[in-house]
Amino acid sequence: MSFTVSRRALLAAAGTAALPWDLAQAQVAGTLRVGMTANAVPLSNGVPDQGAEGQRFMGITLYDPLVAWDLSRSDRPAVLRPGLATAWKPDPTNPKRWIFTLRQGVTFHDGKPFTAEDVIFSFDRILKQDHPAFDPRAAALGRSRLATVASYRADGPYTLIIDTTRTDSCLPYLLFWIGITHQGAWEAAGRNWDNYLSKAVGTGPWKMESFSVRERCVMTRNANYWEAARVPKAERLILLPLADANTRVAALRAGQVDFIEAPPPDAIPALRSAGYQIVSNVYPHNWMWWLSYQEGSPWRDQRIRRAANLGVDRAGMKALLGGMMEEGAGLVPAAHPWYGTPAVKPRFDPEAARKLLAEAGFTPRNPLKTKVAISPSGSGQMQPLPMNEFVQQNLKEIGIDVTFEVADWNTLFTMMREGVAAPSARGCTAINASWAPMDPYAAFIRTLHSEFAAPVAFNWGRHSDPAADALMNQVLEEFDEEKQGDLLRKLHAHLVDKDAAIFIAHDLNPRALSPKVKGFVQAQSWMQDLTPISVS
Repeated sequence: MSFTVSRRALLAAAGTAALPWDLAQAQVAGTLRVGMTANAVPLSNGVPDQGAEGQRFMGITLYDPLVAWDLSRSDRPAVLRPGLATAWKPDPTNPKRWIFTLRQGVTFHDGKPFTAEDVIFSFDRILKQDHPAFDPRAAALGRSRLATVASYRADGPYTLIIDTTRTDSCLPYLLFWIGITHQGAWEAAGRNWDNYLSKAVGTGPWKMESFSVRERCVMTRNANYWEAARVPKAERLILLPLADANTRVAALRAGQVDFIEAPPPDAIPALRSAGYQIVSNVYPHNWMWWLSYQEGSPWRDQRIRRAANLGVDRAGMKALLGGMMEEGAGLVPAAHPWYGTPAVKPRFDPEAARKLLAEAGFTPRNPLKTKVAISPSGSGQMQPLPMNEFVQQNLKEIGIDVTFEVADWNTLFTMMREGVAAPSARGCTAINASWAPMDPYAAFIRTLHSEFAAPVAFNWGRHSDPAADALMNQVLEEFDEEKQGDLLRKLHAHLVDKDAAIFIAHDLNPRALSPKVKGFVQAQSWMQDLTPISVS
């Protein structure tokens, strides 16, 4: 089955509450149609773009990583579980070496047996620019995940050895983001990664049927998936990029999609009253402004950072969102096991904010003027336009005059990756990019360690704090989970006390589902498992 629906027709749906006829007819028995927040279908190359939403809908559907997340429960935070690797451990004689035991009996969608050589190929195409199969798009997103990888080799068909440039206890978390394919699949696509996108081959629970980056992706269930309990219940999965929140709601109400991300808060009561399922859950998420620490940035002055944190009315924003957020408490939510005990927690105190700004030389009559990069939609971005406008008004009242540089989500994510020193920053001194503190590296090191400043990783603003760096180094070198947790709590409290960013919100991840959708379990994670879902 293959069909085409134009991007223009999709966007027009917001006003007509109807999507094209062929999309409506696509609802055959057991087809799950998902309305994403992305404005394009994520790349199907195993290292998808479009942030965590890309990995959620394209990465772990078509592919398996070496290390996966257990997404089977909603009552606890997701934990790591075996994927294509059944076990992993640091070499007891060399803390810079990891040993992975690979799963036997797995086959790719085209029938090829999975071995260690496929992992080597999947790494080579990201890390080796002189490799014939080097993929610049996969490299742009994947290199920062493998930033500490020095070398890798197969030790037989089912053992993988990875050596790192430094002791890196976080490496297993990072391997989640790399989908495994094989050289024969690339060769079958004419040795061309553009052609490969519509012929993608992984080992995952879904198989590619058709792909059009601006329109849709259609997948079919992999009936021979190696994990029998996760063979998809639905026959087909259709991914649709519907960046506009009202378009997603219109499509759901018209019966033309079954599952939408991030319904707008004002639509949730009516959807619930009409019998649609509204599901939400806590998960490791932050929605905040990452700050520039470059010479000349106003945010280098902690008085200004603290004033901005005091000036944001988080309770008011929560009301704006119909309760679908937790008030921003730091890089992780207040109940998170890494939160620690900051001496000064974020709170709303505009009078104290104005006093601090006055000390720094700014008042509502003589405001600090600055520019922030934002997007109108995107993975984890919640409702970014009204939320950023709310913060803009809050800060104006204390003496900070903010203008916005608006870019689509993929462009904003590229800005984040390239860093504040790159021309893509366009004079911005802050960037609003939601983040997934799913593991120690993503939560802290990738974004705030001075050695991981963009373009090495995602330290966009070139944050540099020797005390924080020292704690992060200890985290990387600590393999004991309990001791690592103690370090992370100390690190997080320090970063909150330093007002390392403007802490605004933690999402509750609302989704709206048709009454026909059964079996979905909303995990406490950015990732979700679509395989248990059936559509009546």
